[in-house]
Amino acid sequence: MIGRLNHVAIAVADLAAAAELYRGTLGARVSEPKALPEHGVTTVFVDLPNTRIELLEPLGERSPIAGFLARNPDGGIHHLCYEVPDIEAACRQLAAAGARILGDGRPKTGAHGKPVVFLHPKDFAGTLVELEQA
Repeated sequence: MIGRLNHVAIAVADLAAAAELYRGTLGARVSEPKALPEHGVTTVFVDLPNTRIELLEPLGERSPIAGFLARNPDGGIHHLCYEVPDIEAACRQLAAAGARILGDGRPKTGAHGKPVVFLHPKDFAGTLVELEQA
Protein backbone atom coordinates (compact mmCIF):
# COMPACT_ATOMS: atom_id res chain seq x y z
CA MET A 1 0.00 0.00 0.00
CA ILE A 2 2.67 2.54 0.97
CA GLY A 3 5.06 4.05 -1.47
CA ARG A 4 8.10 6.22 -0.95
CA LEU A 5 8.89 8.18 2.18
CA ASN A 6 7.59 11.68 1.47
CA HIS A 7 9.00 13.38 4.57
CA VAL A 8 10.04 13.16 8.20
CA ALA A 9 8.33 15.79 10.35
CA ILE A 10 10.10 17.46 13.26
CA ALA A 11 8.23 19.56 15.82
CA VAL A 12 10.06 22.74 16.82
CA ALA A 13 9.32 25.57 19.22
CA ASP A 14 10.91 28.23 16.98
CA LEU A 15 10.37 27.65 13.28
CA ALA A 16 12.56 30.56 12.13
CA ALA A 17 15.52 29.38 14.23
CA ALA A 18 15.11 25.76 13.09
CA ALA A 19 14.84 26.81 9.44
CA GLU A 20 18.00 28.89 9.78
CA LEU A 21 19.81 25.93 11.34
CA TYR A 22 19.03 23.82 8.27
CA ARG A 23 19.66 26.69 5.81
CA GLY A 24 22.69 28.33 7.39
CA THR A 25 24.45 25.55 9.26
CA LEU A 26 23.62 22.58 7.03
CA GLY A 27 23.35 24.47 3.73
CA ALA A 28 19.94 23.06 2.80
CA ARG A 29 17.26 24.63 0.62
CA VAL A 30 14.33 25.61 2.89
CA SER A 31 10.88 26.71 1.73
CA GLU A 32 9.01 29.76 2.94
CA PRO A 33 6.76 29.23 5.99
CA LYS A 34 3.19 28.17 5.28
CA ALA A 35 0.37 28.38 7.83
CA LEU A 36 -2.04 25.45 7.85
CA PRO A 37 -4.85 26.48 10.23
CA GLU A 38 -6.84 23.27 9.60
CA HIS A 39 -3.88 21.28 10.99
CA GLY A 40 -2.86 23.82 13.65
CA VAL A 41 0.70 24.24 12.36
CA THR A 42 3.02 26.49 10.45
CA THR A 43 5.44 24.48 8.36
CA VAL A 44 8.54 24.73 6.20
CA PHE A 45 10.08 22.00 4.08
CA VAL A 46 13.77 21.24 3.85
CA ASP A 47 14.50 19.73 0.43
CA LEU A 48 16.96 16.84 0.31
CA PRO A 49 18.02 14.77 -2.70
CA ASN A 50 15.99 11.72 -1.62
CA THR A 51 13.18 13.12 0.59
CA ARG A 52 12.18 16.17 2.65
CA ILE A 53 12.21 17.24 6.27
CA GLU A 54 9.11 19.09 7.48
CA LEU A 55 9.64 21.50 10.37
CA LEU A 56 6.42 22.13 12.32
CA GLU A 57 5.63 24.96 14.71
CA PRO A 58 2.35 25.28 16.66
CA LEU A 59 -0.30 27.56 15.17
CA GLY A 60 -2.93 28.51 17.70
CA GLU A 61 -3.74 27.25 21.18
CA ARG A 62 -5.34 23.99 20.00
CA SER A 63 -2.38 22.89 17.92
CA PRO A 64 -1.46 19.22 18.35
CA ILE A 65 2.17 20.32 18.06
CA ALA A 66 1.79 22.46 21.22
CA GLY A 67 0.92 19.34 23.21
CA PHE A 68 3.85 17.46 21.70
CA LEU A 69 6.23 20.30 22.60
CA ALA A 70 4.83 20.46 26.15
CA ARG A 71 5.95 16.83 26.55
CA ASN A 72 9.15 17.34 24.50
CA PRO A 73 10.29 20.95 25.03
CA ASP A 74 13.37 20.52 22.85
CA GLY A 75 11.22 19.28 19.96
CA GLY A 76 11.78 16.06 18.07
CA ILE A 77 10.54 13.72 15.40
CA HIS A 78 6.77 14.02 15.22
CA HIS A 79 5.69 11.77 12.33
CA LEU A 80 6.66 9.95 9.15
CA CYS A 81 4.77 10.57 5.92
CA TYR A 82 4.40 7.89 3.25
CA GLU A 83 2.85 8.28 -0.18
CA VAL A 84 -0.06 6.09 -1.25
CA PRO A 85 -1.46 5.86 -4.78
CA ASP A 86 -5.13 6.04 -3.66
CA ILE A 87 -5.83 7.52 -0.24
CA GLU A 88 -9.52 6.53 -0.24
CA ALA A 89 -8.63 2.90 -0.96
CA ALA A 90 -5.90 3.05 1.71
CA CYS A 91 -8.42 4.34 4.27
CA ARG A 92 -10.85 1.52 3.46
CA GLN A 93 -8.10 -1.08 3.71
CA LEU A 94 -6.81 0.34 7.00
CA ALA A 95 -10.30 0.54 8.53
CA ALA A 96 -10.96 -3.07 7.53
CA ALA A 97 -7.70 -4.06 9.25
CA GLY A 98 -8.72 -2.22 12.44
CA ALA A 99 -6.29 0.69 12.16
CA ARG A 100 -7.50 3.98 13.59
CA ILE A 101 -7.51 7.06 11.38
CA LEU A 102 -7.28 10.20 13.49
CA GLY A 103 -9.77 13.07 13.33
CA ASP A 104 -13.01 12.35 11.57
CA GLY A 105 -11.43 9.55 9.54
CA ARG A 106 -11.62 11.44 6.26
CA PRO A 107 -8.72 12.94 4.30
CA LYS A 108 -7.92 16.63 4.69
CA THR A 109 -5.82 18.80 2.44
CA GLY A 110 -2.18 18.73 3.57
CA ALA A 111 0.79 21.05 3.15
CA HIS A 112 1.35 19.95 -0.46
CA GLY A 113 -2.28 20.54 -1.45
CA LYS A 114 -2.95 16.79 -1.56
CA PRO A 115 -5.26 14.66 0.62
CA VAL A 116 -3.70 13.32 3.83
CA VAL A 117 -4.72 11.23 6.84
CA PHE A 118 -2.95 10.49 10.11
CA LEU A 119 -2.89 7.04 11.69
CA HIS A 120 -2.92 6.42 15.43
CA PRO A 121 0.61 5.80 16.75
CA LYS A 122 -0.58 2.96 19.00
CA ASP A 123 -1.50 1.04 15.85
CA PHE A 124 1.93 1.58 14.22
CA ALA A 125 4.64 0.66 16.73
CA GLY A 126 4.44 4.00 18.55
CA THR A 127 4.90 6.09 15.41
CA LEU A 128 2.46 8.70 14.15
CA VAL A 129 2.05 7.97 10.44
CA GLU A 130 0.78 10.38 7.81
CA LEU A 131 -0.39 9.06 4.46
CA GLU A 132 -0.42 11.43 1.49
CA GLN A 133 -2.00 10.84 -1.91
CA ALA A 134 0.84 10.49 -4.42
